[in-house]
Amino acid sequence: MAPAPTIADIARAAGVGTATVDRVLNRRPGVNAETMNKVMQVVEALGAPQQPGRPRRGENARFAYVLPAEPTPFLESVERQIAQAAGDFRHAHITEVTHRIDASDPQRFAEELAQLGDCDGLALVAPDLPPVKGAINELVRAGVHVVTLFSDVAGSMRETFIGADNRAAGRTAGLLLGRMAAGSGRDTLLLSSQSTRMTAEIERRIGFAQAIEERFPALRVLRTADLPADNEAARAALRQALKDDIDPARVAGLYNVGSASTGAACALADAGLTVGAIAHDFTDENAALLSSDALSYVLHQDIHYCIQTAARVLRALRENVRGALNVVQPRIQILTAENLH
Repeated sequence: MAPAPTIADIARAAGVGTATVDRVLNRRPGVNAETMNKVMQVVEALGAPQQPGRPRRGENARFAYVLPAEPTPFLESVERQIAQAAGDFRHAHITEVTHRIDASDPQRFAEELAQLGDCDGLALVAPDLPPVKGAINELVRAGVHVVTLFSDVAGSMRETFIGADNRAAGRTAGLLLGRMAAGSGRDTLLLSSQSTRMTAEIERRIGFAQAIEERFPALRVLRTADLPADNEAARAALRQALKDDIDPARVAGLYNVGSASTGAACALADAGLTVGAIAHDFTDENAALLSSDALSYVLHQDIHYCIQTAARVLRALRENVRGALNVVQPRIQILTAENLH
């Protein structure tokens, strides 16, 4: 096995001084986030320097990505990008497995999650519910490193969250949609989602409502009943709501925080509404909706970066690298029909 790199090796590869590397590894202040991330990427590529009492383990790290089994475009995109990163994982001596678990039954999800105790670490997308928190806590107590990905499970013993600030994403949607609605003569913004119990969607809804209340007091937010994840079912449900419960003449826009964007956009078209609409995640489905002007904006985060960062953090935690939890979170990207490529 190749000898562990020295601090000088890491400093040379990162283009910084040895003192900077020492600060990063020992969690001392004085290093900006960009430099810290650069050093940690080099540590991921070369390995951690040998430290007294902390021998580097030579075998491959075994990490699992755990995703809900629901076949949404976003989750399918995440799984696809995990598979595409297989070469990078092999180069970093990581054995990766992906598990899809049915999230509709929280107790069963927790039970299947608890069976992954043979892994060194887990990157987890999961609903924020008590049985899931309990399973996470038991895994961490058993020595498995756990990070949450894209949607947090607050209050659990997970070691960090990796993903965009979802409340800020909701506020961004509120700002964009509120500006579009101002002066339209309409006063209602629809807020739609599914009943997933994902913290990401909850935080987006909160941020959106906050931004509208603070910046656009003449507008009101009307949350629709939970939409099905299936596009056709979501289209039928929202179309019926626009007939029975919502006055289309007052609707100024739609913010869909979850999946079924095509169904929601088609329901607006069925009602003869040409208004602003915002959704999340740059999937093939949402790219087509942007191109056809059925969506005004798509809010996106760098999925590839989050997947790679999760593996880097888990590797650093496994090797007891100081500064392992210093994560530069992805920014929220605003995509339009004009900047898709």
